[in-house]
Amino acid sequence: MSKENTITIDNKQFEFKAGETILEVAQRNNIFIPTLCHLKGTTPTGACRVCVVEVKGARDLVPSCAAPAVSGMFVRSESPEVIKARKNIIQLMLASGNHNCAIRKFEPEDWTSFHLKVLKEDSYNELCPVWGDCKLQDLAYRYQVTTKSLPVSSSNYPMETVNPFIIRDFSRCILCGRCVQACREIQVNNAIDFGYRGAKAKIVAGADTALKNSDCVFCGECVQVCPVGALIPKETFKNKKRFEKTETVRTTCSYCGVGCQMDLTVQNNKIVQVNGAKDAEPNHGSLCVKGRYGYDFVASPERLTTPLIKKNGKLEEASWDEALGLVADRFTEIKTKHGSDLMGVLTSARVTNEDNYIAQKFTRAVLKTNNIDHCARL
Repeated sequence: MSKENTITIDNKQFEFKAGETILEVAQRNNIFIPTLCHLKGTTPTGACRVCVVEVKGARDLVPSCAAPAVSGMFVRSESPEVIKARKNIIQLMLASGNHNCAIRKFEPEDWTSFHLKVLKEDSYNELCPVWGDCKLQDLAYRYQVTTKSLPVSSSNYPMETVNPFIIRDFSRCILCGRCVQACREIQVNNAIDFGYRGAKAKIVAGADTALKNSDCVFCGECVQVCPVGALIPKETFKNKKRFEKTETVRTTCSYCGVGCQMDLTVQNNKIVQVNGAKDAEPNHGSLCVKGRYGYDFVASPERLTTPLIKKNGKLEEASWDEALGLVADRFTEIKTKHGSDLMGVLTSARVTNEDNYIAQKFTRAVLKTNNIDHCARL
């Protein structure tokens, strides 16, 4: 192995490419280094400091997400000093705000008081809505962190619930900046940024207004990258049951012909959340507001589930064979009596390319007409 582009992590040598960070080399070689602020594809900030490692010769611990790999570098990812620093960082984050997960320990009377306060502020009758799906909680369990010795800190800002799709819970925000990076560097919307300083710091939209009054387009990219319960889809907050089984279903978004891949979280045969599929083209995890939040129609009670045929002036339920047979007979009758060009087909930009392809083949090959178009409002 050439020593020109090699780095030693935990007494093992690894090759690296120019420009790679310590974290990237470690992740590529299945070495665990925790992260909270790091977001792939964006400029590293080193804001959370939970990814610190020990580098031989360095005076202080180094944030691995922002430190470039250097030839001959010796790194320790789990030294006693590193573990101590990570535990302190996680402890401070867990203590700052309404992180009412089970790992946060109090005396019994203090826990009851704290939990009741959080429930009142959340308007939510259970533990944190992302309990079991929170990176901060995962790290707290991994490093056995509690906050028993730290005082409770209150949030400076109330929960924002006026937005149509997203709940902003400032009491659980750890100011990691992932949402800002996602908005500015991935979606390039520039709707949110850091505001104020010190203990008053928060993520602000526009001139510190509600998301619905800002430049936000509600793509939900910020929600998907949030590692804690600071950003929550409003529908998931209301509908997802904590301890009931869920399954993930990979599918293609049908709102347009781009073909974005997304993962549906399904519970009791009902969609409760949609996330972009990070490992799939063409969207690489990103979705628009329609793809991410426009799924309530799937379980709408107003949807037709059985074909209807008008008989004696009234719509009556029919079998699929009966309905399709009637449509085929009417098409044949119109084509025979009046010619194919009297008919036309309207399709939609909201269906997949494959569906539109089949529609035009049916129009031209079966109906024998070129009268096919789409209506954007379908």
